[in-house]
Amino acid sequence: MSVSHSTQVTRARTLRLGAVSAIAFVGLSAYVFLRGDAPKLLGISWVAFAAMAGAAALGGRTASDHPRGLVWGYGLASGAMITSAAAFLLPQAIGYAAKPGGFGVAAGILSGFAAHTVGHRLSHLDLPLDRTTAELSAHSLAAGSIIGVVYTAMPDLGPLLGLAIVSHKGPAGYAAARRLARNGRSATMLLLPAAGVGIAALAVTVLSFPTDPTFRAVVFGFAAGIFLHVAMDFLPHCETGSDIHEAVTRSENSHDHELLDSLRQQAVLSTATGGVLVAAAWLLLQ
Repeated sequence: MSVSHSTQVTRARTLRLGAVSAIAFVGLSAYVFLRGDAPKLLGISWVAFAAMAGAAALGGRTASDHPRGLVWGYGLASGAMITSAAAFLLPQAIGYAAKPGGFGVAAGILSGFAAHTVGHRLSHLDLPLDRTTAELSAHSLAAGSIIGVVYTAMPDLGPLLGLAIVSHKGPAGYAAARRLARNGRSATMLLLPAAGVGIAALAVTVLSFPTDPTFRAVVFGFAAGIFLHVAMDFLPHCETGSDIHEAVTRSENSHDHELLDSLRQQAVLSTATGGVLVAAAWLLLQ
């Protein structure tokens, strides 16, 4: 098989995978909408999809990376996620049952770490996915499942929590698309992780869950642990090997240590700003 033919086959499979993911998401959304269920979940799912798909489309076409944009995108998202998980999920878990909730948090953090291995293993299979896309897909499906469980168990939760949790989809989609573009691959495959949150979250709305306080404590703790792990993954690090450092080294000022020092300061400011914005929104909605 020639290299060109192999490339064409891979691109075709990528297009099919992205199209199937998007169609499944649209179909499931229509089904849930017609049932009149979970309007908050529908909104959160579509915001997650639009954020990642839109940012991926932009990232796949942008000629150059913008380190400051990555710092602020990652920083605002991770700061908002950490604050949201700590303010909205942890108190629920501890309030239902402290120790089971704590075990749930630990299980969520450890499961989030394990998702990296799952994504890495998926990248070794004969799938039209690169490692980054596989890991993002594993994260999206896991996070979507937990969002669905949380909002099914506690439908009175406001959309602020869900929107803060999926706010990292934009920066993640942009960075992943830039990486794919540099490797000569299509960003269409990112439709899978973009739709993954909604597919998993909406799918669980058709299920019923126990209302026992211990169960809810574990669920909310697990959700907090998952989201805290994802948020920590998206903290804007500027060390060697990070997306931000790679963006700097590809620029004309590839050895500009002052720029990296400035970006580190902006990383701290951006994460703090993300947390403050969530707190301010919560105060305004009280």
